[in-house]
Amino acid sequence: MSRRGAEIVALGHYAPARIVTNAEIESGLGLEAGWIKRRTGIDARRFAAEGEALSDMAIAAGEMALAGSGFARDDIGLTILATSTPDHLLPPSAPLVAHRLGLARSGGIDMAGACAGFLYALAFADGFARLHGKAVMVIAANILSRRINPDERASAVLFADAAGAVIVAPSRREQAGIVGVELSSDGGGYDLIKIKAGGSRAPFSTVREPSDLLMTISDGKAVFTKAVAMMADSARVALANAGESLDAVAHWIPHQANTRIIEATRQRLGLEPGRTLSSVAEYANSSAATIPFTLSLLAKERRYAEGDLVLMTAAGAGLTGGAIAWRW
Repeated sequence: MSRRGAEIVALGHYAPARIVTNAEIESGLGLEAGWIKRRTGIDARRFAAEGEALSDMAIAAGEMALAGSGFARDDIGLTILATSTPDHLLPPSAPLVAHRLGLARSGGIDMAGACAGFLYALAFADGFARLHGKAVMVIAANILSRRINPDERASAVLFADAAGAVIVAPSRREQAGIVGVELSSDGGGYDLIKIKAGGSRAPFSTVREPSDLLMTISDGKAVFTKAVAMMADSARVALANAGESLDAVAHWIPHQANTRIIEATRQRLGLEPGRTLSSVAEYANSSAATIPFTLSLLAKERRYAEGDLVLMTAAGAGLTGGAIAWRW
């Protein structure tokens, strides 16, 4: 078998129509006007419509990617859905998404990696495309508006709903695709971001407080410190594995946690602001979806060119995170 690379041949994104302003959130939490913008850099976010499910959003992003790919639907050999908010806890949502997209010859699997889910899915897709010579649909999507505790300031001001998609295909260019990767975890921060009940540790049958089924951030300062360190350290290792320096990075796409985390990581790495891609101001934090969503949203503006080195970094609940150095 000849050696293959992997390339992103199409991008897609979707955000719900409903715009939720800071004023609406601040009013509900009793915060002064402007508090959210000063602390997070977020101006607004999108929330899914009533009756809109995770699979609906994932399909919209996937359809956009397929329309721009030039690929027949039967060319897609695998569908990976990175999400923390599937349609149901069982069965997985990826087979439904693949079915509704008409991907009749595709496998389908969910990947629950929280905010870093897209990086893990992309690493899987890169390997699958290289080894098996088949294209992969990677979609990251979340409806976090239904997991927010509206009374908890730490999470209520940050999270949103969105979907992003990429199609990864085998390439004759051996150096295309992942040239360096570092996937990280820190189980010592396992309880920093969590949903208390609904798993095997605390089954649904034991739930007494509805809020136990909503997301909580127990220590925002610790999350900030650990997320910045994880993203910056992983980025350096991924670039070292690629044999590249920060100077070679054309585009940096961090997980859109909030502006403070993005900026602190950028400064720690020593990257110029102009190389950073961000959508957090208008679309907030949709966990795993933020990297592919931002990548697609800004594609016309950034005009990714063949050979560009794209650095992607993430950190989130688990704690799980990492970095990928991708040769466009």
